[in-house]
Amino acid sequence: MSTHATELDSSPEAEFIRDTERARLRALVGGDVETAGRLHATEFQLITPIGMALSKNDYLGAIASGQIKYLAWEPGPIAVRHHQSHAVIRYRARLEVVFGGHRVAPSDYWHTDTYEYRDGQWVVVWSQATSISQMP
Repeated sequence: MSTHATELDSSPEAEFIRDTERARLRALVGGDVETAGRLHATEFQLITPIGMALSKNDYLGAIASGQIKYLAWEPGPIAVRHHQSHAVIRYRARLEVVFGGHRVAPSDYWHTDTYEYRDGQWVVVWSQATSISQMP
């Protein structure tokens, strides 16, 4: 069995976690910080592709103010590893974003997110995005 097939767990819980991540991405692209806020843990932290650490308030505040404006966030297959109340997801996605008024060229990124099951729902706790460099 290939590693790829193993990572694409098709259990109902893995599918629910994938659906939660997709809902989070739709909220971020749509600028819906109220919905996004419910899907991010209070202590959420994002590590951006350039190495900046953003808290939940910093990140969602930047989206609310327009400092960060996602034009598109298209995830590929989402690999899920979960055990009881913890899950780690990983996927490659194509993003189009405007940051600080400057449009960033559409690029591919790897995303790794840690989720925890709290009070009846999955919430993202940590997120890290890594830019994918094209080899010359």
